[in-house]
Amino acid sequence: MSIEKKFVTAEELASLSMADAHILEYQGSGGARGHFWDFTPVGGYPYTPCLLLETFGAKSGERRLAPLIYGVTDGSFVIVASKGGAPNHPGWYHNIRAAGEITVQIATQAFATEWSEPQGADRDRIWEVMADLYPPYREYQKGTDRTIPIIVLKPLREVEILAL
Repeated sequence: MSIEKKFVTAEELASLSMADAHILEYQGSGGARGHFWDFTPVGGYPYTPCLLLETFGAKSGERRLAPLIYGVTDGSFVIVASKGGAPNHPGWYHNIRAAGEITVQIATQAFATEWSEPQGADRDRIWEVMADLYPPYREYQKGTDRTIPIIVLKPLREVEILAL
């Protein structure tokens, strides 16, 4: 499939992973589609808000995109490094920790953000907000020995939407 294409066929979409299909839907529409995603097949809710997170490999420097559920608290965006409850953190989490500013796209807008990782009571408060937004997070935490990180992304300025 050509990277210049703006739309994908149903057959192309069906052959992709759920994350890749989500990214293509989001980017191919300029953010008009993909902002809300149906997570009912995996225990979530329909119309769950998702952003696109852009990072660069901490070792490789390669650009990476990840569609992630997000919430909003205290004027910032919040994402959860759950990796489905896997024993290790997702790659994007390591990439964020090695970066300064992070770019996210939410629907048809993109923002440069600064990140922080809340701890203690602040983390617990935000965790409850995110677990209410996507209930499987609670099961993910029960199934792993690691504390699943919460990342807060404070918008700094609007930037161009993420290109394919």
